[in-house]
Amino acid sequence: MKLRLPGRRDHTETSDAGNTGELTDQLVKAGGKGRPTPKRHVAQGKRPGPPPPPPTTRKEAYKRMRAQQATRRTETRQGMARGDDGYLPARDRGPVRKLVRDIVDSRRNVGSFFLALAAVMLVGTLVPSMAVKSYTSFVAVAFFMVLIIDSFVLGRKIKRTVADRFPDQDHKMKGLVWYGISRSTMIRRWRFPKPEVPLGAEV
Repeated sequence: MKLRLPGRRDHTETSDAGNTGELTDQLVKAGGKGRPTPKRHVAQGKRPGPPPPPPTTRKEAYKRMRAQQATRRTETRQGMARGDDGYLPARDRGPVRKLVRDIVDSRRNVGSFFLALAAVMLVGTLVPSMAVKSYTSFVAVAFFMVLIIDSFVLGRKIKRTVADRFPDQDHKMKGLVWYGISRSTMIRRWRFPKPEVPLGAEV
């Protein structure tokens, strides 16, 4: 039996207590509790700024509301131009409609010259010469014949490509074809959403 003086601790007990404390510290650190929990704004990487003061007059409130509305309109317009589904109207949403837009934008369409022809026809009707009017009518008839053929080719390409890319979906092909033909009659720089593929691209 070992005698122990008062006020002195056994070296073995001291070592065991020290080892236990070290293990406890290691477990605490391993569990992620060895440091204080960061604030939410620190974890998100940004510091919240002070809220803007409330408007003091009706004029200031109206001005602030107009500024917010202008900001929302700008964001909406930019989102629509990018083709973001969150900003597009229902008729332009979805991957199928985007595929149709890419098909139209990747080719040269006869319908893109429709507005130019309309201007020529308008000028031709104002000219008193019968020869000019006859020539204008001939050009218009020929253009519409070519436009019908080109629209037919475009419609077949839309049907074939959509059926190949999305075979498991029930598509309303007439609506998709008309959507593509309507877009093809607009000048490329005026199309909305803006074209995302260059001319001649493989779609």
